[in-house]
Amino acid sequence: MSDFRLRVFEAVARHLSLTKAGQELFVTQPAVTKHIHELEKHYGQRLLARRGNRVALTEAGRLLHAHAEAVAAADQHLTDQLLGLRDPDEAAGRLRLGASTTLCQYVLPGLLPAFQARHPRVQLTLLNANSERIAEALLRAELDLGFVEGRSKSRDLHYELLLPDELVAVRRATPAGPPPAPLPLAEALAGPLVLRERGSGTLEVLEFALRALKIKLSTLPVAFYFDNTEAIKGYLEAAPAALGFVSRRALARELAAGLLEIIAIEGLHLPRHFEAVWVQGQPLARAAQRFLSFAQQQLNPLL
Repeated sequence: MSDFRLRVFEAVARHLSLTKAGQELFVTQPAVTKHIHELEKHYGQRLLARRGNRVALTEAGRLLHAHAEAVAAADQHLTDQLLGLRDPDEAAGRLRLGASTTLCQYVLPGLLPAFQARHPRVQLTLLNANSERIAEALLRAELDLGFVEGRSKSRDLHYELLLPDELVAVRRATPAGPPPAPLPLAEALAGPLVLRERGSGTLEVLEFALRALKIKLSTLPVAFYFDNTEAIKGYLEAAPAALGFVSRRALARELAAGLLEIIAIEGLHLPRHFEAVWVQGQPLARAAQRFLSFAQQQLNPLL
């Protein structure tokens, strides 16, 4: 963007956080606040409303955010065109992506065709593995950019929010439908349970939540651990007594077809985040920067 203040505002609007915007742009929070105040003075309107430790967009802020996104997209398009004229080979290249299973199956595939159309000379590869393996591949320099879920963080990696998500308990659909009231926790966990494998972000989120409730995963009646969500859903469709935990984003087809149903469980809530991740202290390659910006722009309406 030609106006850095607009770039700062776009980052604040995307994160809804002055601190996170400053971290992304490598400027201090007072500097972020100064840029926002300058924009508000220029337009004569409040752009942000504070809500505790977070901020929200005013109506004027929402209008400016839409404009900022359009300016950023136009600027990136112009940069790509000019780069292609200057050095066609630089506009090409290899981009090695890695994503944990839920992201690889239900989030990223819908983004890839449009990115390829915009950057046809970038050679894309996508590794599908659990969050633990994606982190290991990044540290071994086998990937340029990763996308993961879960709670664990490596000090050697940098994480940035991509998209919120929620794990839900699910079972084979019943004629009566889901219970009208949440199931007691002990009843829901009586089994048999169908879970993701060790090293997956999905299992880690569940394990953290159960640990907070003084419940050890090792004490539960687990019928099967699978390395992908599709296998869990297939198992549940064939096992009416079983209960599984999967991303809400992975259930659209089965819920619409009446194959599976979501069950509320008393006292058990499983929010989580999908995050972009790369090696701490190392700048992203140009192609990786482009893909991350593209993914954030495409997924931002879902935040």
